[in-house]
Amino acid sequence: MDNAEFIQIRRFILKLGKMLHKYGSPSFRLEAYLNEVATHLGVHASFNSTPTYLTMVLWSDGHEDEYNHSARMQPGELDMNSLSRTDELAYELLSGNISLAEANICLDKIDAMPSPYGKKLTGLAFGMSTGAFAMLMGAGWSEIMYSGLLGVMVYFWTLWAIRSKRVSLMLEPVASFSVGFMVCVINHYSSSGFNIWLIILSSLIILVPGLSLTMGLAELSSRNMISGTARVMDAVMQLFKLYFGAFLGVSLGYHLFGQQELAQAATLPIWGNWLGVLLLSVGLIAIFRTRLRHVPWAIATTFIAYSVSTWSSVYLENGLGAFVGAFSLGVFANVFSRLANAPSTIVAMHGLIVLVPGSKTYIGLNSFISGHDIMKTDHIGQETFLILMSLVAGLIFANVVVPTKKAL
Repeated sequence: MDNAEFIQIRRFILKLGKMLHKYGSPSFRLEAYLNEVATHLGVHASFNSTPTYLTMVLWSDGHEDEYNHSARMQPGELDMNSLSRTDELAYELLSGNISLAEANICLDKIDAMPSPYGKKLTGLAFGMSTGAFAMLMGAGWSEIMYSGLLGVMVYFWTLWAIRSKRVSLMLEPVASFSVGFMVCVINHYSSSGFNIWLIILSSLIILVPGLSLTMGLAELSSRNMISGTARVMDAVMQLFKLYFGAFLGVSLGYHLFGQQELAQAATLPIWGNWLGVLLLSVGLIAIFRTRLRHVPWAIATTFIAYSVSTWSSVYLENGLGAFVGAFSLGVFANVFSRLANAPSTIVAMHGLIVLVPGSKTYIGLNSFISGHDIMKTDHIGQETFLILMSLVAGLIFANVVVPTKKAL
């Protein structure tokens, strides 16, 4: 390998690593994937990834050429469209269908690609997903409607955060403050009362870091200690910021409009849960930017995760039904990876959303600080811990039974 070829290879791997990090790939999957690509391209490599840092070392067989690179990175956001296209491009390169120069140009095009669903559809997806989550939480029609409307307001804050660095630094507390205060305003002028904390939780569910917390524990289980610890602590701080903002907004609302009783609207029948799962799965398609070819798989994944975990919870107590749900989800996602020749993460994240206990963590935090229960729950701390461990264990067992085709 001459020096020019080595430079071309390391440029591609560097750009590939930064892009996959940007699209929210877990550290242990990102490092394994980049090692596979480097091996196929004929170079030796060592990678170290954290949510805010990426380091790589590349060298040739005889150490004639060596390259070290360290970069400070912003935590990535899930983008299944770009992740899928980047993986396809890497596969085309390793198959010999395109050259390194062509691959580098294509990576730039993928990186500049906007969301395939646009801002209006994504905003609608925020409202649909937050309303659907309220359905799953046993809310009434009025609570579902207000959760959806406030979810759209949260989306406007996320758009502002993209354009303003100052807003991005305070996105969680300012969005939750706005939601908390607006719920008090709505409840004050509404003829029928409702559970304001349930609406707040549902409206903010897209920002609640349940998925990040699960990913961090998965990284810790794979012995990525630095990355896992950083992701878990980041998720905890996001949760604290969300709760503080909501608590501040509600406190201001109580001060202006007086203490408001927590009323519970009439809940929907059992079919409301399944409608909620459907609407949530459809909304996540735009939020995660899932490609149209993967949409049926993503929706099926959500229903499999929810139905299996619900069914098994009848026979398994203390949240252990999440283990069976995560195992089924992992097997299905790995089968998808083999059949579609795509990363299992593309559809697995959709199913994990209905399994991760981010909402239970928020409920427990609210009960601990305020003394009020959003909904009737017993031993929520123990149940949340068991669900988190069950999710990680279920995914590990699934990878043993049906190994994934790709590291991502």
